[in-house]
Amino acid sequence: MGRKRVSGFYIFAWIVLILFSVWTVFPFFWSVITSFKSPGEQYSSAFLPFLQFKPSTYAWKVVLGEAEGERTLRGLKNSVLISSISSLIVLFLGAFAGYSLSRFRFRRWKNKDIAVWILSNRMFPPIAVAIPFFLIMRTLRLLDTLPAIIMAHTVYNLPLAIWLMMDFFRELPEEVEEAALIDGCSALQAFLRVALPLALPGIVAVYILCFIFSWNEFLFVVTLSYRNTMTMPVVIAGTLTVRGLDFWKVSALSLLSITPPVILAALTSRYLIRGLTLGAVKE
Repeated sequence: MGRKRVSGFYIFAWIVLILFSVWTVFPFFWSVITSFKSPGEQYSSAFLPFLQFKPSTYAWKVVLGEAEGERTLRGLKNSVLISSISSLIVLFLGAFAGYSLSRFRFRRWKNKDIAVWILSNRMFPPIAVAIPFFLIMRTLRLLDTLPAIIMAHTVYNLPLAIWLMMDFFRELPEEVEEAALIDGCSALQAFLRVALPLALPGIVAVYILCFIFSWNEFLFVVTLSYRNTMTMPVVIAGTLTVRGLDFWKVSALSLLSITPPVILAALTSRYLIRGLTLGAVKE
């Protein structure tokens, strides 16, 4: 009786997992298929190349060719630079802030109040700070430049990074750092030589999350740039014309856009899984 219940549960679980996998993978499959369709076939329901439709590289020739290749590559380059640099700055500042909030006690403001204030900055809707950012960057003559977008993304992602880093450092045993202090290390050396290497999986997880948030960010890029610093989300949004949305072009650009984050996540998957599960089990 018990075996039948277990078998039934596993069958139900497998059905749910299969349905979820189909639901998750189908948009990617649809994008791949549509990117190899000609513009005239983009609305057809054919899914089997060579059988139901003749594959075409027209979309890839357009987005990577002379017509729009420069715009696409510039968008990819800007996305990589902005996401990489802003995530590194967030990681640098977030590690110091998270470590100090987890290891030291502040007197005027309690650690909890500081942490809640930092997190409250992440609760602002982006549109609430978009116009102030625009006015600041215009005053500094930084509109349509990479530093403007990098600063905006850094400010936007920093609160979440501090909270995550603070939790990662709290999970580390303080005795290890105390032993380093007894051996003659300063507080900074104990942080750099002991705490930081131990928290490496969490640091990698935070970097990946910040990279993805920055990579997909749209509003600040639209507000603070108009030509030279457009990223891939803005390039994809630019495919909407008076004729409607060119799905073949959107599919090709979307596949190009998801490639760098997927490669980065695959290369760091070992650290990413350990970092995301760090602290999940409490003793």
